[in-house]
Amino acid sequence: MSNHIDRIKVLSAGICSLILVLGIARFAYTPMLPLMQQQAGLGVAAAGWLAAINYAGYLTGALMASLISDMVLKDRLYRIGLVLAIASTVMMGLSTNFTVWALSRFVAGLSSAAGMLLGTGLILNWLIRHNHRSELGIHFSGVGLGMVGASIGVALTVNLLDWSQQWYFFAGVGFILLIPALRWLPAPDRSSVTKTGREMKDTPPSPIFLRLFMLAYFCMGVGYVVSATFIVAIVDHMPSLAGRGTLVFLVIGLAAAPTCIAWDFVARRTGDLNALILASVIQIIGIALPLFADGLIPALIGALLFGGTVMGIVSLVLTMAGHYYPTRPAKMMGKMTLSYGAAQIIGPAITGWLATNYGSYSAGLYLAAGVMAIGTLVLIILRALEKHEAKYVAIAS
Repeated sequence: MSNHIDRIKVLSAGICSLILVLGIARFAYTPMLPLMQQQAGLGVAAAGWLAAINYAGYLTGALMASLISDMVLKDRLYRIGLVLAIASTVMMGLSTNFTVWALSRFVAGLSSAAGMLLGTGLILNWLIRHNHRSELGIHFSGVGLGMVGASIGVALTVNLLDWSQQWYFFAGVGFILLIPALRWLPAPDRSSVTKTGREMKDTPPSPIFLRLFMLAYFCMGVGYVVSATFIVAIVDHMPSLAGRGTLVFLVIGLAAAPTCIAWDFVARRTGDLNALILASVIQIIGIALPLFADGLIPALIGALLFGGTVMGIVSLVLTMAGHYYPTRPAKMMGKMTLSYGAAQIIGPAITGWLATNYGSYSAGLYLAAGVMAIGTLVLIILRALEKHEAKYVAIAS
């Protein structure tokens, strides 16, 4: 019974940390974007650059995570990252200076990596060590809940607070979340066995498999970042959907929260790679739907499909990293996220450039859907390679 309660507390700590570092430090920027353009003079191209700078911070954090093996150091940096998430949120409301905003977004990116990679790695290691299923769906529901919270927070305060006061409001909510996120995650155990004495062994994939996997994840990063960053502005700029962008973002978050858990069940039945391929195909449809079918209903269906797959993909990929490296999952998570993070720098910058030249963010959705299609093809190649390598291992043994 105690072990079950401990599991609930650890997973709750992870959910609170993801709401803080992603829902507030990262995703509050998305529903806040139109308001900052109206009240704080934030330009279209500058908005794209701020998103790119955020992911530069995320990429820097991912690089650090990929180089760190010591569990105690990971734990310390994770906790520092949560505090930085609040600091970066306060910074956004302090000034209309682009440099201050850029520094805030970079620090927010670092904190996102700390929560997303170091925190997730620590939680996955704890689950494996205590003989629980090595699945992250419940943990990653925090991302969807964070998106929902950001949307509701903006909607409830838009007529009560100006843009800077809204950032301070989010920082206050983040401080409340900080307490369980820090207190409920135990200090890490560095032993090489589980609590029942079973040895924890790493079984890494082949180098070619890892490179192709990183390429596929890069493509998924482009598909994710364009919609996640600009969907509110894209929808608000559609004549028939003006003012509905925050509603669409809210639907993405509502879909993301429970479906992370659902993708764990899909992966149990079909295997991780087959689940990833299915999620990628569904996400392409979700990204492209608002482009080919005008109106609120297609936009909401697209949001459901996108939200229902985006965090499922991340959860499946990072869970696979834990299967390959149970003793140090954050190391492979960091490597995978380097490719995902690179996409998240390139995607917003290109989308901002396209929007400036074509007068619309919609061109970014075409880019996202096309790159996602390439990533899906790479996943299909990986599935064939996985079968070939399993057959080779069987013959060799």
